[in-house]
Amino acid sequence: MASRRSVGHVAVIGAGFAGLAAAVRLARAGVRVTVLDNLDGPGGKAALGDPGFSSGPTVVTMPQVFRALHTRLGWTPPTLEAARPTTTYHSSQGRTFAPEALHVAGSLEPTLAQLSKAQGRRYTQLLSASRRMYHGAAHTFLFAPPPSRLRLARYALRHGRQAAPLVPLHRYVRSGSLTPFWLRFATYLGADPYRAPAVLHNIAWVELGYGVWHLGGGLLQLAHRLHAEAARLGVRFEFGTGVEFLSTHGSRVLGAHTTRGSFAADAWVSAVDRALTVEWLGLSQKPTPRGVSGFALQLHLRGDHSHAHHIFWPTDYAREWRDIRAGHLPADPTLYLHLDGDRAFLLVNAPPIPGVTNEPDVYGAFLLRRLQERHALDVAGWQALSPAEYARTAQGGALYGRAPHGLSGSLRPGWTFPQLRNLVQVGGTVHPGGGVPLSMLSGWNGAGSVLGLPYDDLGGLDVPAEGEVWEF
Repeated sequence: MASRRSVGHVAVIGAGFAGLAAAVRLARAGVRVTVLDNLDGPGGKAALGDPGFSSGPTVVTMPQVFRALHTRLGWTPPTLEAARPTTTYHSSQGRTFAPEALHVAGSLEPTLAQLSKAQGRRYTQLLSASRRMYHGAAHTFLFAPPPSRLRLARYALRHGRQAAPLVPLHRYVRSGSLTPFWLRFATYLGADPYRAPAVLHNIAWVELGYGVWHLGGGLLQLAHRLHAEAARLGVRFEFGTGVEFLSTHGSRVLGAHTTRGSFAADAWVSAVDRALTVEWLGLSQKPTPRGVSGFALQLHLRGDHSHAHHIFWPTDYAREWRDIRAGHLPADPTLYLHLDGDRAFLLVNAPPIPGVTNEPDVYGAFLLRRLQERHALDVAGWQALSPAEYARTAQGGALYGRAPHGLSGSLRPGWTFPQLRNLVQVGGTVHPGGGVPLSMLSGWNGAGSVLGLPYDDLGGLDVPAEGEVWEF
């Protein structure tokens, strides 16, 4: 067990979900904490655009992590409602596919009934493969500290073969008309699915096995609640404070030079894109491809549309990714639509180039027309968020940092910098990866490592057994 270390003052950079989780855990341990963030309030990507309108994730996965976090903080359990179906997928020919999550529905029958026998066999085969990959990886890459070389070797010996290390994802999941369905899960880590390794197929199990969930109040409300909890514990927040560079001496970070002056601390937790931290430190870094960015519309609707989300496929999914690789906004993109009462969130994949368009409202109007052709909505107003907006929280606007392409690219960096003793890096661009539950897990434990606190998996391994369903 790690021994507790005495640290007087810790500065956290970033007030997204990782930074908020880090600040709360440090403050609960009695440490004086200051949080610096260049935005005007908490929430990171989820706080961009229209105030009070989440611009980040619209639903959650890994519900056990949210429940465990509420338990750790002494809060009442969160309201979690399973999305049924997980998502409704619409082909360009007008056909739909609405799969159920196995540990929500309790059976594959509702999903297989929508498929031909051949499609059903392939669906079952690929779902089982994603389950094996996920369970093989969970104890090493998700719900454990960053793995050592020894742990990586053990994983390779026990589970490496089933991860198909030499096979690209697009070959591994070939299944006719359902191929884009399986490929899209890799985009959850910012990957170009035609360049992703097969091991990213494990992401499919998170949604199709354990489900998609609506969090009561939404993610932006959770961010504000974590902010309030941190403030109650004495955390000082400095919003509107952009870091310009970090000053170091020997093996220590001494301070941050910001748009609002200099800040000093005994230890540092960076909860922003790791590439930004490296840039602020003046360290050399090998150029690596950035993961995908996004172009989004925040829509105000007339009438109540309840909760639902849809995927509208383009005519040619591969062409969308050729456009993105060429640095263009897709001419015929996949449309992700989330409906939430009188609001909606529309998101498409985009290249990680902040200047990809100088007229975001023009592309936004184009997307709205495409959406209305596929799913008519009575829109009262809308606001566009381009990669330039997302670049306020990540280098190039890449939502999950570097692209997880190739086998080595799928490994997330750890929490430490070898040359610096008092800085840890947390968040979605490092171990264990992107998405709100994993980002919070990273922030909670990366910050805990500063004080020598024991690792806490936040209930990540508390999932239904085979044949069971969630009981919330």
